[in-house]
Amino acid sequence: MDLRLDGRVALVTGGSRGIGRAIAEAMAASGAAVMISSRKATALEQAAGEMAGDVGWFAANAGDPDAAAACVAATVERFGALDILVNNAATNPYMGPLIDIDQSRADKIVQVNQWAVVQWTRLAYHAWMREHGGSVLNLASIGGIGVEPAIGYYNVTKAAVIHLTKHLASELGPGVRVNAIAPGLVKTDLARALWETHGDAIAARLPLRRLGEPSDIAAAAVFLASDAASWITGATLVVDGGALVSPVGLA
Repeated sequence: MDLRLDGRVALVTGGSRGIGRAIAEAMAASGAAVMISSRKATALEQAAGEMAGDVGWFAANAGDPDAAAACVAATVERFGALDILVNNAATNPYMGPLIDIDQSRADKIVQVNQWAVVQWTRLAYHAWMREHGGSVLNLASIGGIGVEPAIGYYNVTKAAVIHLTKHLASELGPGVRVNAIAPGLVKTDLARALWETHGDAIAARLPLRRLGEPSDIAAAAVFLASDAASWITGATLVVDGGALVSPVGLA
């Protein structure tokens, strides 16, 4: 089974920390040249400097179309290709009942979590993948499959990511594969409010008895981007420690 990515170029949004950083590190360790992107240049520079391999960085807000276009162009200019796109960036500025969410925060969640998947994929496709092929990997969530009351609108956008993955896979094949990962509760800053105070109790309910680590998701990402997954497209790989089959699932 070939899980190497030698000679390929990967672009990872939200790549300075958490799951995105772990994916970038794992892809670089597997031989890919990697561009990481997020909003803050300082965090990106530090993260890139701490990674082994050929890693560059470009500051861009994932929800800003102009910044996205500039980042994709910079990736192709620096590395000469764009073979793997990881749509990882996400935001959740609201916790509480979905029925009470305000328009501005709902718009921001959609812009970053949902529309950016279309925007970045379109840019990567026209910049490189249409002529050369490639692999797109979208980060969804098991919240897009089930229900978790505190982050309902976030989960709505993750359900959209799962459907977008299917649609884009159908539309962009055979040259471009499009897949998704649906993580369970992973110990990241974005999910801190969910795991910091109740993490042990949540883990005790899972069949595998632990919460996820960013490296768990990174390993799945390398697999889906590699030739070992060459006959997989339109799929959503659930990586959740068994949350969806536990007595009480958790997004």
